[in-house]
This record gives sequence, structure tokens and C-alpha cells, in this order.
Amino acid sequence: MFKHALLESVKAWMADPAHQALPLHARLQRSLRQLIIDGQLAAGRPLPASRALAQSLAVSRDTVETAYSQLHAEGFITRRVGSGSQVSQQARRLPARPAAAGPAAAPPLSRRGQAMLAAGGVGDFPAPHTFVPGVPETRNFPLPTWERLQRQVLKEYGHRALQHSPAQGVLPLRQAIADYVNLERGARATPEQVLVLTSTQQALSLCAQVLLDPGDRILIEDPVYHGARKAFDAAGLVCQPVPLDAEGMQVQHLAAAPPAQAMFLTPSHQYPTGATLSLERRLAAIAWAREHQSWILEDDYDSEFHYAGKPTACVQGLDAHGRTLYIGTFSKSLFPGLRLGYMVLPPALVAPMTVARSLQDGHSAPLAQLTLARFIEGGHLGAHIRTMRTVYAQRRDRLAQLLRTHLADWLEPQVPAGGMQMACHLRGGLQEAPLVAAAARAGITLAGLSALYSGPPRHQGVLMGFAAYTPMELEAGVRQLAQVLHALRHPG
Repeated sequence: MFKHALLESVKAWMADPAHQALPLHARLQRSLRQLIIDGQLAAGRPLPASRALAQSLAVSRDTVETAYSQLHAEGFITRRVGSGSQVSQQARRLPARPAAAGPAAAPPLSRRGQAMLAAGGVGDFPAPHTFVPGVPETRNFPLPTWERLQRQVLKEYGHRALQHSPAQGVLPLRQAIADYVNLERGARATPEQVLVLTSTQQALSLCAQVLLDPGDRILIEDPVYHGARKAFDAAGLVCQPVPLDAEGMQVQHLAAAPPAQAMFLTPSHQYPTGATLSLERRLAAIAWAREHQSWILEDDYDSEFHYAGKPTACVQGLDAHGRTLYIGTFSKSLFPGLRLGYMVLPPALVAPMTVARSLQDGHSAPLAQLTLARFIEGGHLGAHIRTMRTVYAQRRDRLAQLLRTHLADWLEPQVPAGGMQMACHLRGGLQEAPLVAAAARAGITLAGLSALYSGPPRHQGVLMGFAAYTPMELEAGVRQLAQVLHALRHPG
């Protein structure tokens, strides 16, 4: 019979709430298997007769027999008529478990893997704290409309909506995206040029890997969206920063910049400054790309949310030479959980980009694609964006007012013409790193501006998201931040 300690281990494993979803025989089988793996049941050790073990555990004999049969089939025990069951001699070959878990050794990574680990990835905020930038308001999303359209898709497509989709994306969504960006953003797109993706981050990684080789140079804005720079760094590219001013990238620096194979732009609302690239500079960037036969990667991540006048036409629509790749996402305009974005590609790049995308994750879920296509075609996307544009503009203005009222001695808001976040420069000798750390301890997420610069930062500051928070939530957050700042100024 088992020693008392072994029997109690089996009982504890079987009673663990984490294992309650398993059938009783599976719980017994796995508990015994774990004892063998851990070396507590050594090779050659006889096991109790099924009747005796059943009595000890207060289970049926069939339960024990089923567990033993599975262990025998897996090779953990042997069974012979007249000799009972015993732990297989193969158990001697199981690797010995360390007596105590020590610190994990650093795994051997490639240089690319080491660079990606060091860069830290791109973090999301499943349950965003106050002031997380780039997060849309999801509580106002028209869920009943989305549910109705999804039911229509399931009724029409049936099980076909549950199968694979083409790697490029389903045609109805590609058609809807092309029509939408042509109308709303002044693009020049056909359905054949649209590649449906999961996110902007996937688009940037594809561009870095398909269009450029390690060691190639790419011009980036300074400061720049951290996800873009991390994607380029992970691909082994050399990022060449170009400074900004109130009109976006200072294109006069392009003539003196080293030769580059690509340029990354966020022309509608530069991240993080909120600057809009002027028409003159857009045309200068297009001329540069044509002259050098280089690519422009245009990230139009939140162009829909422009609060003063009409947004400027996208660079892709102005580029008659086919050197611009237009990147868009529905994670900002609709909701992050949708996980659908897209690129509008020059025709010659559609096939290579689609093949490369198929190697990453195959395809996007057709049910979500078909539902989104109907959402766009029915005018619901446009209506939702118009509603949220008004909501976000009010929240932007409210945050600016609150900062000027309660935090004027510490923060100087740079009110953007569009977008979902506001850059704030620091005043009064306040230091960025202590502020970000102290706010985090209080449950407030502030993104520091310094890390977004390639060189020495021009400004110490923070980025404050406003789109996902009601006026009352913004006020509560600002008042809490005021307490954090007061504690920094007057410790103890």
C-alpha cells in the first residue's frame, strides 16, 4: 500500500479546485503520473491493487482501473496478470528534478531575439488606468448594431464564416476599406491594393522585413511612436531621426540626411506631438521618395479624429509615383478587441506582402471581417466616428481646462488639433521620471516623452490620453495627479 504521505498527495491533487473540471479517473491518473515524474514513485515500485486503492480513495474500482489503463498506455506503468501493476523501468530515464528551483538561466537567443527582449515589446493596457494614451472609448460603441450585422453574416454565410479567409482579406471588407479611404482620406485605392491585417504593429513589422534588409536606413520622426522604432530596431534597421516643428517633420533636413531606403511618417496627427504635416512638406516627402526610389510608410492611425476644420488628404492620395504604403487601423476608430487593420499597397507589393503575411499568422477571422464590411457599408462607421469626434473634442477641451486650473504650476498642455492624447511639457523644475513613477504607484498611467526621442529630448513631459475617459473621470484623475505632484514637491 502507499505510504500515508503519497496517499495524501494523491488526495490533495484530486481535490484541488483547479482540477475539478477533469473526470475523476483523469484526476487520479494525472496525480499518479506527476508522482512518477517527480520521482516520488520510483521505477519498479509496485502500485496498490485497484480494489485497495479504490477503498483508500473512496472511489469506484472502475475509476482506478481506467486511470491505471491510461498510465499503462502512456508507458508510465507495467501490468502483468498475477503480478499487479508497478512503475515502469522507463521512469529511470526521466530527468531528475532539481532539489530547489534556482534562478532561471538566460535562454540562448539570437541577436534579433536579444534586441527584441531588450526593447521590451509594445505594451497594451487591458484595463486602462486614467490617462493611458491611444485608447478609444468603447462604452459608446453601438453593440446592438454590431450584433445585428453579425447575425446577418452568420445567417447568410453559415459555416463558411467560420472557415479560413484569404490571406489578403475577404473581398467585401477590402472593397469597403478602399471606398472608405478614397472618400474620407483622399486615397487612391482599389480593393486589389488592400491587405487586411491584425494591427498597425503587424503592418510596420511586415514593411521592415519585406522592404528593407538589416543595416538599411529608415528616416523617422523625432520624437516618434515607440512601436514603430521597436519594429524597425527588431528588423535590424538603422533609424535616422529627423527633427519636428509645429508643421511636422522638417523636410529641409532630408537633403543633408544619409541615403535611406524608407521614411516613416504619422502626418495626420504626429505621435506624440499632435502636429499635422503641412501640404508643402507632404509634397516634399513624396519628391524625396521618388528621387531616391525609397518608400514612405504612412501611419494614419487616428486621422478620423480631427477637431478643427477638414483633415489634410493623406500622403498616399497625393503620391502619383506609387512610393507610399498607407497604414490604417480600426482599433482606434472602433475598439481594440476587433484586431483589424490594413495597408493600401502599391500594386507591385501586394503579392510579396500577402505571402509574408501568410507566414506570420495566416489570415484574419472572416466573421469579424464580414461584419465590419457591413458596418462600413451601412454608414455605421461614419456615424460612430462623427459621434466620437464630438465626444473626444469635448474631452480634450475639458482636460486642457482642468490642467490649466489645477496643474498650471507643473504642466503646460499642448492642445492638439486632433488625436486621442495630449502632450504636456513640465514646468517648475519638475522631473519626468519621478513624476511617471509616482503616478504609476497611484494607479495613473503617464507616458513619458523623453523615451520617444532618439537623441537628447527637446522637452521633458508626459503624454495624457483623454479619449476613453468621461469628464468626471478626467477631473478625478487630475485631482489625484495634483496630490501626486504635491507629494513630490513636499515629500513627507
